[in-house]
Amino acid sequence: MDFYSDRTGLKDFLDQKVNQYNQLDFIENDPISVPHQFQSLQDIEISGFFAAIFAWGIRKTAINKTNELMQLMDNNPHQFILNATNQDLKPLLKFKHRTFNTTDLLYCIDFFKYHYSTFNSLEDAFIPKNLTQEYTIELGLNYFNQYFFSLPEHPTRTQKHISAPKRGSSCKRLNMFLRWMVRQDTIGVDFGLWKQIKPHQLIIPEDVHVAKTARLFKLLNKAESNWKSALELTNNLKELDAQDPVKYDFALFGLSIFEKFKNLED
Repeated sequence: MDFYSDRTGLKDFLDQKVNQYNQLDFIENDPISVPHQFQSLQDIEISGFFAAIFAWGIRKTAINKTNELMQLMDNNPHQFILNATNQDLKPLLKFKHRTFNTTDLLYCIDFFKYHYSTFNSLEDAFIPKNLTQEYTIELGLNYFNQYFFSLPEHPTRTQKHISAPKRGSSCKRLNMFLRWMVRQDTIGVDFGLWKQIKPHQLIIPEDVHVAKTARLFKLLNKAESNWKSALELTNNLKELDAQDPVKYDFALFGLSIFEKFKNLED
């Protein structure tokens, strides 16, 4: 069977891998483990946002740093952000994860305090008000970027941590966060808490591992990872499942990380 040219065979193979890796034991060693420690919508959103934003480099380090930040927020991030005094914020002043520093963290806290003073959910930050055209994730991510940096005197340096399609980025980390919040199935790895954004609208979180495996299956032709390549890959995955294309994130990532997948004969 030539999986490369036969989309039916490829779908069967990747569906099998989705079922293999979309399991609860996937959670422990993935950044999604952090929001799974919480119960309230807002705590899941805030912890999930930081877990996704910190998710580059060594996964264990990213998980540990996100857990460290949650502990500094008394493991109650929503209430901490809404009520923190300058004295409460002092323990956070030494927090750093790679190039994400105190300036970035304090601005994120300011934004969340501003947003949650009006809205119940962070989902509203991804949906433009008075929308006059069909909603797309590209539209939502660009709106989020504009909204996130709408507070007075926002730090320019923080922009490198919050990507946007309008800057050409594949937006891997934010797309991963959206997958967590929007996708829902009977397994329970992803939360499926947001209902305004639909699973079929999601864009694949295209990291180096996903992209490498996708190219082997000829699901991705572009050599560079950017917004156009994320769209190309997602559109090809929609041929396999139009309603839930990003479920194949589990398969492509798992094949690369856990199986060191190189070719179909391995």
